[in-house]
Amino acid sequence: MSDEEVQTLDRSAGSRQPPRQAAREEAGDRTAAAATPHATAQPTWLGPVLIVGIVLAALNLRPAITSLGALFEETRTGLGMSGTVAGLITSVPALCFAVFGVTAPRLSRRFGPAAVVCAGMAAVATGLLIRPFTSGAAGFLAASALSLAGIALTNVLLPVIVKRYFPDRVGTMTGLYSMALAAGTSLAAAATVPLTGALGGSWRAGLLIWAVLALVAVLPWLPVARASRRAERAGAAAAAGAGTAVRADAGPRVVRSRTAWALACYFGLQATGAYITMGWLPQIFRDAGVSASTAGVLLAVTMVMGVPLAFVIPGLAARMKNQGAIAAVLGAFGLTGYLGLYFAPAAGAWAWALLLGISNCAFPLVITMIGLRAKSPAGVVKLSAFAQSTGYLISIPGPLVIGTLYQHSRGHLPAVAGGGWDLPLALMAGLLVPQVVLGILAGRDRTIEDECGMRD
Repeated sequence: MSDEEVQTLDRSAGSRQPPRQAAREEAGDRTAAAATPHATAQPTWLGPVLIVGIVLAALNLRPAITSLGALFEETRTGLGMSGTVAGLITSVPALCFAVFGVTAPRLSRRFGPAAVVCAGMAAVATGLLIRPFTSGAAGFLAASALSLAGIALTNVLLPVIVKRYFPDRVGTMTGLYSMALAAGTSLAAAATVPLTGALGGSWRAGLLIWAVLALVAVLPWLPVARASRRAERAGAAAAAGAGTAVRADAGPRVVRSRTAWALACYFGLQATGAYITMGWLPQIFRDAGVSASTAGVLLAVTMVMGVPLAFVIPGLAARMKNQGAIAAVLGAFGLTGYLGLYFAPAAGAWAWALLLGISNCAFPLVITMIGLRAKSPAGVVKLSAFAQSTGYLISIPGPLVIGTLYQHSRGHLPAVAGGGWDLPLALMAGLLVPQVVLGILAGRDRTIEDECGMRD
């Protein structure tokens, strides 16, 4: 299996399905209308504009989260948030990704993926414009949820856009998309505090600056969405005139598969660790005596590790029959990082940031395993939807619990070193143990079709 096949959730371009069967399954979703014989020719400008749009959209998939992490203390103080409410804020990304991500396929069938991505980018920009001007935690939470809803939709549909418009360059475009996502994550983490200082020191100005990048990202998607809608209408009319009927493959019932549940739970625990890291890691360093700007850069170091490893891990996992060893190694890096934060958070800050960045690369591993644990494209799509939606729901309580423990530690254990992070760090490290076990179970060489008793 090639790296390109591993890095996409739908492996219909792979070698397991006959061409006619793969085409029939792909045609079951109207988002693939442009790839069918009924599609009309696309304008020559569409490809370059799409590349710009994909890069700009990917750049905006994480700054709403990591920019807030860099200024979390100032934001909490300015809005009068308790530790529990702050934990709720850090749980919102997972909730939005679970709730709104599930709606993406239906919206895509109704309006087309390009139009939904365009609307998603508009929602991101609107939320980022509103939230710095809110006067309370509730308004801030609502504005953040609007941005995160747009991110959730875009996050799900950008791979669809890549496969649809660049079927012969899936690997290249996926790599470009992944690099832009990691770059946006790291840029917001590293630059938010210096930009805030340059703009007068107000946390509101520091958060508002990222709305500009989101507004720019809307622009290329406006003509793309318009052209896509025209092409889809023409394709639908041609299909209707030819009397073409499409039957979608129902696929396996993934809830009956133990591997599917292992993947979902593994996805949930790795997402828990990722969102705790994005939301709380800068605060951990700041409470240990690290400056705000350095803490932001440390978070950027953690996030930027996803750029090279997002290319290495899928290819390595695809060459192995059992991916459990990779899950175990990533977990070991995470445990070492958390132990370092517990005993010497400031002295070894750069090393702990690096180790946690490696551990957080469980995300490309689980995405790869989703593609390997199903035989058919229909099975991959169903497994992906189940694992991601269930996993994000599992991850919701984590940041909230960490916020509650942090507040309790600061309020009742003032003498604890490190600003009250002993209990939260112990929990973070403890969650890695079941994560490793689930990763080993999910990495076994089996498919959901076999477990559900389905034939090829």
